[in-house]
Amino acid sequence: MKWLRGAVGLAVVLAAGAVLASGGSEADSVRQRYLPGTNALRTVAHFGTERVVEVRSLGDPDLVRAAPRWLAAARPLGSGVPSWARRMYARSLLILHALTDERTGAAIAGAREGWAYVWPRDAGAVAMALAAAGYRDEARRIVRFLRGLDLEAAARFHPNGNPVPGREAQGDAAGWVAAAAEAAGFQTGTPSRSWRDRADYQEGNPGDFLGNALASSAAVPKGNPAGDLSARRLAVQAIRGDFEAHGVLVREAGDPGSGLDSAAAWAVRPFRRPALYRLVRPTLLRLATRSGRFGIVPSADWDGGEDPWTAPTAWTAWSLAALGERRASLRLMTELRRAATSSGWLPERVDAQTGIPTSTTPLAWSHAFAILALRELWPRTGWAGSTGAAPAG
Repeated sequence: MKWLRGAVGLAVVLAAGAVLASGGSEADSVRQRYLPGTNALRTVAHFGTERVVEVRSLGDPDLVRAAPRWLAAARPLGSGVPSWARRMYARSLLILHALTDERTGAAIAGAREGWAYVWPRDAGAVAMALAAAGYRDEARRIVRFLRGLDLEAAARFHPNGNPVPGREAQGDAAGWVAAAAEAAGFQTGTPSRSWRDRADYQEGNPGDFLGNALASSAAVPKGNPAGDLSARRLAVQAIRGDFEAHGVLVREAGDPGSGLDSAAAWAVRPFRRPALYRLVRPTLLRLATRSGRFGIVPSADWDGGEDPWTAPTAWTAWSLAALGERRASLRLMTELRRAATSSGWLPERVDAQTGIPTSTTPLAWSHAFAILALRELWPRTGWAGSTGAAPAG
């Protein structure tokens, strides 16, 4: 497919023999720069009087193209929106447009080998963002695609719907599909699936994780309103009992030492569990205070290094805005802006010290949450379905 061409990148080597000859001398230095307007990193390594120049891609350099007619149909942000937010909004919409098959609704995570798959969680967020921006038809196509998947077969799927082997189904897939369906205007009723003893969005070992529990509570079948409300209350009570520790929500059930998890934000948006807000607020505020110049890591006990991840940064900003914590939300959005490339693309993660992308760029998931956060911060009044601030309680 076209979006995979150039995904690996290319290397141009000047005086490559100097690399081996340098022996790690004090004259060695390496500098990286993201090439403006492209999806390629240029690394310049100096070895005395010699140098090596390497250009490598973290995605398809030709992915995003102008689509003025399509973009003109977007629901605008509200009044008082700054220019940087308008630019982020427009660029994020174009990226979701580029990563979604207009015919089938398959929304891939990124245009790069290993990421050019459909994760139900990621694609569900894309559908929500497009629906919020006024692209209901596109959102509905994504939901139809997701509803056609065997969610028990794998964690990710090829754009033709076939499961990708190697990773077992994760515990939040059904919930994200249900939430996306609701956002796109479909009747929900996705059967609840077991979320326990499964991997979560961090894709490590299986366990009983907060994000999966929150998403699973959204997949309670709808029918009898009283029964549905009772089931959801029971789900929230179970989450409180399993994950509350010292007035905050922790990542793993029954383990107070498992640390704060940014997935607590999902209890505010998109799964909306007001009974949990008193626990979510301090959880997210503590995580936000620990952010660096380029955002936050997925959880306080994250063992994947110190590099910030843009998706958790954006979804935390979204929910903090919904809770009325505008200052904290805007601080995270400022950090998200710093993590963006010169052309406005959000990498999956960036180097904590330099902000240079270290993984797939752009990432659909991150741009979807950026759109939703911007719409929460600057809602457009006077149209059906506008997002409002969540109750402060």
